[in-house]
Amino acid sequence: MSVATVSVATGSAIRNIPLDDVLRFMRLIWAIDHELERVSKRMESRIGLTIPQRLALLLIGRNPGILASELASVLHLHRGTLSGVVRRLEAAGYVTRTVDARDARRAGLTLTAAGRTVNRRRAGTFEDAARRVLESIQPAERSAAEHVLARLGTELRAVSDGTI
Repeated sequence: MSVATVSVATGSAIRNIPLDDVLRFMRLIWAIDHELERVSKRMESRIGLTIPQRLALLLIGRNPGILASELASVLHLHRGTLSGVVRRLEAAGYVTRTVDARDARRAGLTLTAAGRTVNRRRAGTFEDAARRVLESIQPAERSAAEHVLARLGTELRAVSDGTI
């Protein structure tokens, strides 16, 4: 395990804080989490959508008729959490539910005209930042990043579920 330092300005002095691999990695994840929260709040004030709402809108737009249960699974959200996201999108007039004629318990989600309009807006959004990063790296770097993030997600779910 390697150790690197982070320089921190404290008043007029600069102090070097040693961080091992795990702390450096956790620090980066924490920074991303913090920036996601900031971007989500900014998106909400500028375009009226949080990041979870934006992700749901994008997925519904690309998969008309997607079921709420499918959307929850893709977004790694509990159905109750997703229900609130979809309810807010419906209240804003961006999404409509279409009840399945064969099974009234199933309702597909589709975008309204207003939803399609807001879905086209990209500037200042989370996916705009993600797209710029992905366009600037090599496929092997993206693949490695996806692998690491997927593994971390699996480990965090195990911790959350109490299986570790």
